[in-house]
Amino acid sequence: MRSNRVLNVVNAHCEGEIGNVIIGGIGQVQGETMFDKKLWFEENYDQVRELMLFEPRAAVWHNVNAIVPSNSPEAAMGYIILETTEYPAMSGSNTICVATVLLETGILPMTEPVTELTLEAPVGLVRLRCECENGKVTKVTFTNQPAFCYARDTMVEVEGIGTVRVDVAFGGMTFAMVEAQDLGFSLSPGEARELCDVGERIKLATAEQVPVAYPGNPDMPGITNFEWMGPLRRDADGDLAAKCTVVVSPGRCDRSPCGTGTSARLALLHARGDIEVGESFTHESITGSTFSAQIEGTAKVGRYDAVIPQVGGQAWITGLSQMTLDPTDPYPHGFTLSDTWFGIEAGARG
Repeated sequence: MRSNRVLNVVNAHCEGEIGNVIIGGIGQVQGETMFDKKLWFEENYDQVRELMLFEPRAAVWHNVNAIVPSNSPEAAMGYIILETTEYPAMSGSNTICVATVLLETGILPMTEPVTELTLEAPVGLVRLRCECENGKVTKVTFTNQPAFCYARDTMVEVEGIGTVRVDVAFGGMTFAMVEAQDLGFSLSPGEARELCDVGERIKLATAEQVPVAYPGNPDMPGITNFEWMGPLRRDADGDLAAKCTVVVSPGRCDRSPCGTGTSARLALLHARGDIEVGESFTHESITGSTFSAQIEGTAKVGRYDAVIPQVGGQAWITGLSQMTLDPTDPYPHGFTLSDTWFGIEAGARG
């Protein structure tokens, strides 16, 4: 077998959302911080993202993570998150996949019943509590970087839809957020295609009409995600709960409740006075999977009042594989087709 590149991959998903992990074959990634490494990777190694996520090797609903050493003395390891249209600074489901792979494969030592772990994501240090039993990670709870609201109850004009009430919040990624019932959605699986179509249109309009800038980091992306919010309710135990659907570009539903989307929603709920520090919150995805969450404390990010989110869920390893690139393969950068890759320029890539 001839190959220009061989990547060793552990396949995994977190609550239904694929988050595969590259554990070997990347090579050296330059940069002092993980955010620096992310920028360098995007500039120099973007073919890895294309190889791992584009057709004919993958699909629009795949994500992947590259394990790289961290320069922080506090972090056991670092990771760069690769998604279909961007390199996020943070992703909750991907973080849970990374921690699970690192511990279950023995790359980092596992201590039962709890392994305390610090990893470095591009957003910064992420502290994790990994519950473990019989060599299996049964739950990962991570403390995210502070989440906050950029704008609340902002009226956005969307062509073909009209005026839409939008909130904008940062939870590791920046979300345009809309109450699903405002547009008549119940967030059922049968609505998924329409939720994506409408959500992408609202997100693009919001990004044009509500400019945002992350305090102290001009390289942090603006609004790149969209979140539909179901009604807040009390579950059988009396705890707060709600459904959600996050629309991931170029236009598909997150299969998990989305860790950064959950963090953004905690920030919005706290700003509205709907949740207190330490109060339990369950976020449910369109597939029925759930994350447990709460606010650990409060903080400031520039001029914004912020919360420190804790989010918990579980990941499962689904296989081990090697991704290879034959030097005669006509699609070394993969390709996209608009039947599934909605909203982006489609076609073969040489």
